[in-house]
Amino acid sequence: MGVDAATMVPTTEVILARLRAFFGVDHTCLRYNDHEIRASIMIAECPSRDVIPDPDPLGVVYFEDADEVFAQAEHMTDLIYGRPGSGTEGYQERVREGAAAMAADVVGDGVPEASFLAAPLVSAGVPSGFISLTKFGDREFDADEMNAMRAIAALFAQLKARIAAEEQLRHIASHDDLTGLSNRRALLEHMEERLAPGRPGPVATLFIDLDRLKALNDFLGHSAGDQFISAIARRLRDQTDPRDMIARLGGDEFVIVPALSLGAAAAESEAQRIRKLIGERVELGGEKVSRSVSIGVAVGNPGSTSVSDVLRQADQAVMAAKASGGNGIAIFTEEMRAQYELRDDIELNLRHAIESEALFLHYQPEVDLRTGRIEAVEALVRWQHPTRGLLYPGAFIEVAEATNLAGEIGRWVIRSACQQLADWRKAGLASDIVLRINVSPVQLVSLDFVASVDQVLAEFGIDGKSVCFEITEHVVVQDLVRTRITLRGLKDIGVQVAIDDFGTGYSSLAHLKALTVDALKIDLGFVRRLGEDADDLAIVKSIVGLANSFGLGLVAEGVETVIAAETLISVGCYRAQGFLLSLPVAPSEIAKLLTTGYISVDFSVNDEVNTN
Repeated sequence: MGVDAATMVPTTEVILARLRAFFGVDHTCLRYNDHEIRASIMIAECPSRDVIPDPDPLGVVYFEDADEVFAQAEHMTDLIYGRPGSGTEGYQERVREGAAAMAADVVGDGVPEASFLAAPLVSAGVPSGFISLTKFGDREFDADEMNAMRAIAALFAQLKARIAAEEQLRHIASHDDLTGLSNRRALLEHMEERLAPGRPGPVATLFIDLDRLKALNDFLGHSAGDQFISAIARRLRDQTDPRDMIARLGGDEFVIVPALSLGAAAAESEAQRIRKLIGERVELGGEKVSRSVSIGVAVGNPGSTSVSDVLRQADQAVMAAKASGGNGIAIFTEEMRAQYELRDDIELNLRHAIESEALFLHYQPEVDLRTGRIEAVEALVRWQHPTRGLLYPGAFIEVAEATNLAGEIGRWVIRSACQQLADWRKAGLASDIVLRINVSPVQLVSLDFVASVDQVLAEFGIDGKSVCFEITEHVVVQDLVRTRITLRGLKDIGVQVAIDDFGTGYSSLAHLKALTVDALKIDLGFVRRLGEDADDLAIVKSIVGLANSFGLGLVAEGVETVIAAETLISVGCYRAQGFLLSLPVAPSEIAKLLTTGYISVDFSVNDEVNTN
């Protein structure tokens, strides 16, 4: 029979009707054995009863409490045959109770005892159910009829086994091996249905990402990590609405789609409950462990929001939650949408920007606050985006690092800046100016970085001491061994190195002692409020003292007010850059400044600062 799980019952009812007519009996039925609960379960019958009593004596019959016939059905592998007066009083009573609900033309005025024939369904030697014929009154079944029922039961047994195998394959295809939860495929199918036009909404989606599961794996082993994930899956399954869709996407990521229609506020409340639920301890091998969790929440509307949109939004929300330190909940917002649309746009167009020369450099002077003399210029990359206008590094460098384009951009910056310095010097400018260039982590740990820098310097006839690479503090500790090798190589070719954004919490005295650096640049976060914030002043004084102790140069970033400039002079930091002195400007504007070599430090007339 070409049937599946969905069509099996109605198709069986048609066949039972044919068997009833062929054998001239009053009732036919198909029953399956459930050996886990030790019961015989009605699957289909003909005729259907008009009224089914509660409890139904024929619906589910537990073998432990069964009459003599049903008790045999648990283990029978051959026919059971009975007639009135054959010692089947308990079964006859059950048949009478069930028959009382049949149509009047079947039962008649009374319900006599019945004759019956039950043929077992046997798969691999195990009885999986039976198909039966019942005739009210006395009826003898001959050998041919019995053999026919054996053959029919064998066909039904094959059908049951095939459908069970198909269901098992379908289950495997739609469920996660480790946890038994739904997988991505099942999740997508469920969400397609939930978000179809006309379905009730809104539809909330909770994207769950366990925090720092790797630490648990490292400490207890990967098998413990799998046990932990399985325990969390059981907890979610046991303590959520059974109608909720719970899926594991792999690793430590889960998605819950509540069955109820939830708006953003209600979904956030449910996320809070889930966060506390997952945060409870799990016992593994005698250890009680727990992990915090980040949850991203997105809400879609049937007919207007696609599955991919909702899942992407929930994923972006959970990324925001993790970026905030983890153990939190983030709701997808329109502001978040704009942020990620920009990120996607940048990722799609950045490589073309590099190849089509849409990137260019501005330069910001570094000045001696006492004299106004220009000591250095910092090269700062810009991108003239075709639709979004001028973009600054903060908008695209992170994307460049994530897409392995940071190194390519870095090489372009070094080459372009050195070429510009060479052009200025050909014009008789910048003979004693230092060119400062920011270097990404990718460049710093590249094995050929020093050699490539040496090649560019030689190409444009620039000596190493005219260039200073700026590296951020977190780059120093990211790969300390490789960083030290690179810095020693730069020192060998005469290139200076400065630690940028100094004071933001990564460096230590041991690192400063171990690394061959020439200068520190005080992070603008400590400079902007000088003269107003005593804590910032204390930090700046400490950095000045540290630089003096190690014999390092010192530059302050972000000088925007006169009082900040004056405070820096008073504590012994004389070199600075910032909007008070000059914005980053085009090479032609720098050329004009370099012609004089000075920027006015008459702060009484420069107190108005443009911070755009």
